[in-house]
Amino acid sequence: MTTETSSGQMVRALSWKGAFWVAAGVPPLVLFSIGGIAGTTGKLAFLVWIISMCMGFIQSFTYAEMAGMFGNKSGGTSVYGATAWLRYGKMIAPLSVWCNWFAWSPVLSLGCAIAAGYILNALFPIPMAESQPVLDWIAANLASYTAETPAVVEYLAANAGSTADQAIQAVASADAISALTPWFRTFEAFTIVIPGLGTLHFNSTFLIGVALMLAILLIQERGVAQTAAAQKWLAIIVLIPLLLVGLVPLLTGSINWMNVTNLLPPTAAYSGVDGEWNIGGWTLFLGGLYIAAWSTYAFETAVCYTRELKDPKTDTFRAIFYTGLLCAVFYFLIPFAFQGVYGAHGMLEPGIVDGTGIGEALGAMIGGGPVITQIFVILMIMALFLAIMTAMAGSSRTLYQGSRDGWLPKFLGDVNKNGAPSKAMWTDVVFNIFLLALASDATGYFYVLAISNVGYIIFNFLNLNAGWIHRVDSAHMERPFRAPTWLIGFNTCLAFVNAMFLGAGAKVWGYENALWHGSIFAAMIFPVFWYRHYITDGGKFPKQAYDDLGMPYGELGPRKAGIKPYLVLVLGVCVVLWANWFFVLPS
Repeated sequence: MTTETSSGQMVRALSWKGAFWVAAGVPPLVLFSIGGIAGTTGKLAFLVWIISMCMGFIQSFTYAEMAGMFGNKSGGTSVYGATAWLRYGKMIAPLSVWCNWFAWSPVLSLGCAIAAGYILNALFPIPMAESQPVLDWIAANLASYTAETPAVVEYLAANAGSTADQAIQAVASADAISALTPWFRTFEAFTIVIPGLGTLHFNSTFLIGVALMLAILLIQERGVAQTAAAQKWLAIIVLIPLLLVGLVPLLTGSINWMNVTNLLPPTAAYSGVDGEWNIGGWTLFLGGLYIAAWSTYAFETAVCYTRELKDPKTDTFRAIFYTGLLCAVFYFLIPFAFQGVYGAHGMLEPGIVDGTGIGEALGAMIGGGPVITQIFVILMIMALFLAIMTAMAGSSRTLYQGSRDGWLPKFLGDVNKNGAPSKAMWTDVVFNIFLLALASDATGYFYVLAISNVGYIIFNFLNLNAGWIHRVDSAHMERPFRAPTWLIGFNTCLAFVNAMFLGAGAKVWGYENALWHGSIFAAMIFPVFWYRHYITDGGKFPKQAYDDLGMPYGELGPRKAGIKPYLVLVLGVCVVLWANWFFVLPS
């Protein structure tokens, strides 16, 4: 077992099963955007999930080959693929790592925002209009309302045809709900508007989310073995009931087949009305595939822990392969059953779209009463914890290895006494506290998701092409698992399919500038890398970066692929720009 030191050595304490359990937080990611994808793609939603999962599984074979090549590296497939680009441009390699990190890291803030919503619903619920306390309040205060009350006048003006009595009853009911809503539910200390980005909300969701984030950080500070143990039990508790949710409707005949047939895109996002396969319809469909990739491809995080595996030569492939199979089961079953039971209209309910009502919906799918429904609400919070822990473990190791390889600030390359990349994890938390303030309302939530996915598709494009570049430039390196050559080529083609998703889909989520904002954030790595490489390291990478490639110190070796990698980059940009121009939202 490797001894842990303050210089950055990790502990080989993990089997492939441990890596599998750490990555078991990926299946619950389907719950993050199941409502949003249903809203934008209508009846096509379950098909979007299936296609996206199939693409992710096929692509993982390229990643598995590269992971086996670098048994001494942590940080995941973006790190292994980035080394292929070093010979062709020092700036390209850190771009891949940076994009992968800022795509994965927001799971912390997004998951904590949803979990905070569940906790608020449980501890500080908004009273229902028909509840007895509301009715009692109305009875006690109804006499204070008249047809001349300003709020009643406004209601009549906005609701033509309503009588004065109806207006008084409606206004009194709204005031009763407002008066009886716990103060903490609507608490907001202050907001900060950032032009061109959004509004930071420092509210009750933010406070609860920060507390949850810090609790998860404390667990992970104890090292990867402890994290894997906690993940294992969380996964068992969460995934078995989630599997039942997918199976029970199929076995009991609860699926309404009208909800999953006659597959057409909607007339517009969130319209719930069948449209046609025109350019607008294809744009919505590609937008669904764009955002689904953020969840379905994410099981590649199973190879983030190669440096901590006891036997990386055999464990890397097993970890990513079996995690992929696990994800396929859930990404096939859950969206299909969810849509089959509720239909496109049912999945447009506000609680489904923003994620805070999914627990209740899952409980209802298996015919559960109030007790079962509450159990599923608790399970939903635990599922979010599972996903957040997976994201923190993976994204922090990406920062750690990026630092060790000379791409990111040097302080990120340290570990604590348990072999955990503590400073990288704290960096993750600080970054996500900012994102949490941005994502503390539904509008900001999908904005963060849309921008982070720009980075994920950029990383995906670079990494799938890294597969064939490594075959050309690093043929001398041992490959414990070697993917079929035809599959490496096929996955290279999928890289351009993903580039099309990026160009067409980023605009679908209500943020027409998401592509450009995400690209700007991606470009932020350039000054960060420039300072680390040229100021801190004097223009050379750390010795281990050359050792990993089997090259003498200071030498990256010949560019055997010639100009092909540069042509790939140019063609990828052209595909993104063409797709962004050609595909337009329904008018």
